[in-house]
Amino acid sequence: MDYFLSFILCLCLTWIIIQAFYSIARSIVTSTKLPPGPKPFPIIGNLLELVGHKPQKSSAKLANAHGPLMTLKLGQKTTIVISSADLTKEVLQQHDQFFCNRTIPESVVAGNEHEFSLPWLPVSAQWRNLRRICKSHLFANQILDANQNLRKKKVQELLADIHNSIDLLDPNSATGRELSKLVHSILEVGSRPNLADYFPVLKKVDPQGIRRQMTIYYGKMIDLFSSIISQRLLQRKTFGSIRNNDMLDTLLHISEESTGEIDKTQIERLFVDLFLAGNDTTSATLEWAMAELLYNPEVLSKAKAEHKQIIGKGNAVVESDIDRLPYLQAIVKETFRLHPPVPLLLPRKAGADVEIQGFTVPKGRRMCPGLPLVLRMLHLMLGSLIRTFDWKVEGGFKPKDIYFEEKFGLTLQKAKPLRAIPIMA
Repeated sequence: MDYFLSFILCLCLTWIIIQAFYSIARSIVTSTKLPPGPKPFPIIGNLLELVGHKPQKSSAKLANAHGPLMTLKLGQKTTIVISSADLTKEVLQQHDQFFCNRTIPESVVAGNEHEFSLPWLPVSAQWRNLRRICKSHLFANQILDANQNLRKKKVQELLADIHNSIDLLDPNSATGRELSKLVHSILEVGSRPNLADYFPVLKKVDPQGIRRQMTIYYGKMIDLFSSIISQRLLQRKTFGSIRNNDMLDTLLHISEESTGEIDKTQIERLFVDLFLAGNDTTSATLEWAMAELLYNPEVLSKAKAEHKQIIGKGNAVVESDIDRLPYLQAIVKETFRLHPPVPLLLPRKAGADVEIQGFTVPKGRRMCPGLPLVLRMLHLMLGSLIRTFDWKVEGGFKPKDIYFEEKFGLTLQKAKPLRAIPIMA
């Protein structure tokens, strides 16, 4: 037994020494080409400098010291961090053909999600087809205009729920509760730092069990959507192809009309993407916006005055009003600036060595297709909350007592939920 333990320890020590020499050798070879950055430790690189609950803050501090184009060594992964608007525009617009693919984390490899997921697929025929479907059939302006009654209904339900002071989650919808639970579980587990992402040799081991957990959660979510799709298919078969004018009906219609363009499996995976991308980001941004408005009552007063002047007393906010509410639009933009819903964007991978401002980004044209829907929904919901109610902080607290600490994850949320009391305006 002692011999076996000694053998294992020797193997571990040998691996550590080899990795240390490998890290040092690579840093010597590439240090003159890469952008500046903090000096990495052998093996672990700069991971210790990002340890904590707010890696986005740690990255910002490092960028202040080393510049907006910075090299970090995350384990065995060389990572280039860009933290200025001008450089971001240069990379994502002028050099988008080199940075259009992504590095796949192990949490996405779970359940083969990376083989179907629109955000993670490489630029290919499959990716172009899914993106075209999203752009032309789900999020085109004319499509969003045609189904705005569905969003109006949801906003009316939101306002009714607030008016009655009940939980926003429908207690009669077991599917809704299960879906919400799965989304939060996937986002929580997926946001954990994973050693297997930084040390590829650990991928097969899955030391933290993240891939195993994500495989279970993805499987449950896909089963849930599969059941919903099967029910809708049965409904269409029984009552004919009745158009409900929602996304599922649109995708099923495309599937029936166009052979091979999209099938049931792809629809299931696409819904996983849409729910994971849009669920927490929209709600978190809405919560941050309301917190900022309560903290700045003069801004809230100006927003209410704009609504009263443009829309009129007693009229509900509709999507066609948004373009006439510039102050509301400014509030949403400022909320995005102060509290970006995804503080660390999905990583990109250079397809070839690229020179940026004299530095080399070593080899190793995307935009969120659902952004038009998110912007419409966010303006409509926030505008309706401002227009319909007066607001005060719960418990007799003053606006200056609102807690603005952030909770880091795949989406940036408040560490403590906002608790506010609506008053009929």
